[in-house]
Amino acid sequence: MLDANMKQQLGTYLQNIVSPIAITVSSNGNAKSEELVELAREITELNQAKISLSVTENPQGRAPQMSVGPKDSQARVHFAGIPMGHEFTSLVLALLQAGGHPSKAAPELLQQIKDLDTELNFEVYISLSCHNCPDVVQAVNLMATLNPKVTATMIDGGLFPQEVEDRKVMGVPAVFLNGEHFGQGRMTLDEILNKVDTGAEAKQAAALAEKEAYDVLVVGGGPAGAAAAIYAARKGIRTGVVAERFGGQVSDTMAIENFISVKATDGPKLVAGLEQHVLDYDVDLMKTQKAVRVEKKDLIEVELENGAVLKSKTIVLATGARWREMNVPGEQEYKNKGVAYCPHCDGPLFKGKKTAVIGGGNSGIEAAIDLAGLVEHVTVLEFSDTLRADDVLVKKAKSLPNVTIITEAQTTEVLGNEEHVTGLQYTDRKTGESQTLELAGIFVQIGLVPNSEFLKDTIELTERGEVVIDSHGRTSMEGVFAAGDVTNVPYKQIIISMGAGATAALGAFDHLIRN
Repeated sequence: MLDANMKQQLGTYLQNIVSPIAITVSSNGNAKSEELVELAREITELNQAKISLSVTENPQGRAPQMSVGPKDSQARVHFAGIPMGHEFTSLVLALLQAGGHPSKAAPELLQQIKDLDTELNFEVYISLSCHNCPDVVQAVNLMATLNPKVTATMIDGGLFPQEVEDRKVMGVPAVFLNGEHFGQGRMTLDEILNKVDTGAEAKQAAALAEKEAYDVLVVGGGPAGAAAAIYAARKGIRTGVVAERFGGQVSDTMAIENFISVKATDGPKLVAGLEQHVLDYDVDLMKTQKAVRVEKKDLIEVELENGAVLKSKTIVLATGARWREMNVPGEQEYKNKGVAYCPHCDGPLFKGKKTAVIGGGNSGIEAAIDLAGLVEHVTVLEFSDTLRADDVLVKKAKSLPNVTIITEAQTTEVLGNEEHVTGLQYTDRKTGESQTLELAGIFVQIGLVPNSEFLKDTIELTERGEVVIDSHGRTSMEGVFAAGDVTNVPYKQIIISMGAGATAALGAFDHLIRN
C-alpha cells in the first residue's frame, strides 16, 4: 500500500504519538478489505511500541472500516473505506490526535468542542479525489477525539454505493448528523461548531462588538485579503481580517501551475500557507463572519451578519467572487442532486453515467476532460458559436471519444424527478429548436460573480457588480480600498489578486499618514 518514501515520512510523524493507540479493522474478506488490513498492518509496524492492531472478520455493519482511538477506550473516529488520496492526511492526523499529539486549532475552538454537551454522530460521505472533503473529515474527527459524546465516520461513497443511493448523496462532502442531512460542501471547524453550538453566534457577536477600532480592516480572506493583511501588519499598524471563508475560491481550486516560483501546488495547500503567513504577524483574524453593510461615519463601520459592528480608520474590501449560476428553472431545486460546480469533488459520484458541462472556457473544457475518464459520456454546451478555451485543451477534448461539444446552445431548464437530475433542455440558437438531453449530472462552469451585493448604493460598482478602483486601490468612498476578484481589474488570477491586495494596503497606509 505505502511506498518506501511514504513509510519513511509516516514513520517520522508517528514518533509524535504520546499515548498508545489501537486500530481496529472491520473486514468482510473482499479485495478492498484486504487492502485496508494491509494498510493498517503497515502503519502498525512503523511504531509497534505505541500502535496495536486487531481485525474483525465478517462484521455486522460497514466494511471495510478502520477505527482509531486511544488504547483501552472506545474508538470514536472511523474510516469506512480506504483513507488514501486526499484523505490520507485525515488518517495521519487522526492517529496523532488519538495518541495525544495536540491539535493546532485555536484554543478557544478546542475548549468549545470540549464544552459540547450533546450526542453528535457525524457521517461524512466523500470521494478520494475531493480536495474539500478532508477539511470536513478532519474537523469532525477532532471533535470526536476531544469529546466523548461525539463520533465521526468518513464514508467513501464509491465503496458504499447503496448508502449513497439511499441517502440521495449527489455531491461531496455530504454531512449527516444523527442520521439527518446536516450540510453540503466544504465546511470549516468554526462553521460546524457554530451550527451545533446554539449559543455560539450570540457569544461571538458580543465579543466582536467589544473590539477596538482598527487602522486597517480587511474584509475578505482570499489571496487579495491575505496580501493586504500582511502588507498592512508589516507597517506596524492595528490590522484585522474579517472573512466568511478564509481562502475563498482558491480553496476550491485543484491544480495551480501558474503561481510564479512554485511549479505546482493546489488550492487547499496554498490557503493553508496564506493563513499561516497572516498569523505570523499581529493580525486579528475573524473567520466565519459575513459583512452585510459598510458605512462611513467618524470611522468606517462594517456591520456583520450576526449584528456586530466593527470600526476602522480604513477598509480594504477583498470579498472575491463566487461561481456564476445558470439562473434557469430547476437549478436551485437540484443543487447537490445532480447540479454541481466542482467536477474534481463530485465527478466520481457520476461514474458510468451521462453528464453535461455548461461552459466552453478553460474551466469547462478542463472539466470535460477530467470527467471523460470517469463517466459514460460528457456533453459540453457553449452559448457562443466558438469555444473560449485554449486550443490545446479544445484539441484534447475533441480527441476523446466520449466527449461531445455543442456550440450556440442556450440551457433553458434542468429536468428532474423531484429526487435527482434526469436531464436538461437547451435551445439551439441557430435553429431556435428546443432539445433535450438525458443525463444524471450537470457541471456548471460559466465564470464568476463578484461578492459585492452588500455594497450596492454605497460604493460605485460597474454594471457587472465589480467595485470600481483606481491605480492605488481607492474606491468611491474615502478611506475604503478594494482588491482582487471583487474589483474591476481585467484579469482574475491569484497572483494578480495578491499584488492588488498589497497595493490596496499600501494605499490605505498612505491615506492614514496623510490624514
